[in-house]
Amino acid sequence: MYSDVVDLRDFYQSSLGQVARRMIRRRIRMIWPDVGGLRVLGLGYATPYLRPFRDEAERVVALMPAAQGVLHWPWDDNNVAALCDEAELPLQDASIDRVLLIHALECSEELRPMLAEVWRVLAGGGRVLMVVPNRRGIWARLDRTPFGAGHPFTQNQLSRLLREMQFTPVSTASALYIPPTESRMVLSAAAAWENIGERWFNSFAGVTMVEATKQIYAKSKPERRSRRHLVYKPAATSI
Repeated sequence: MYSDVVDLRDFYQSSLGQVARRMIRRRIRMIWPDVGGLRVLGLGYATPYLRPFRDEAERVVALMPAAQGVLHWPWDDNNVAALCDEAELPLQDASIDRVLLIHALECSEELRPMLAEVWRVLAGGGRVLMVVPNRRGIWARLDRTPFGAGHPFTQNQLSRLLREMQFTPVSTASALYIPPTESRMVLSAAAAWENIGERWFNSFAGVTMVEATKQIYAKSKPERRSRRHLVYKPAATSI
């Protein structure tokens, strides 16, 4: 079950959420240091991590699942966020070069159909980066943050799922070693927690990441299912 979009927004406005965003964004940028001229899609609740790409990418789009809700983004510019059916993304085939999934996989009730759609919209040579709660980490065991919701994964589980859905994993990473606490003392030492965790406690990170490419030689055209047409109520504009 997805977290409500307002709860996600409020978390990232908190002190702990800002630290979590900084630590995860740092690792994302190490994996994707340059998206110049590329088309980037954020699926789930990816907007806290998309802003650095806006000055580089040809286009940045955020899609949020209907069960989660949607908020206007960016708050200070024209809206590029939309509500979607996670199993039928409103994008053309092979139209996206980079897909970032966060607050998506672990909550989806249509996991494989969603990944099939990601495969469809991803261009040949494109890459997808999945950020999910780590099953072995403390963040997945506490429900006080969005990373405690849904179904957590290990890197091996996520890699197997990607191979099953005709993606080829190419790299793995981890982030968020700091405990999920509002303690100012702990939060001020977030960088030190990350450095120690990356060196000695890699398997206990709060989130695990797998980057993968699209296999274009083994995928048959996905069968289109007959689906009901959903009508969404407009959400109020908010930050």
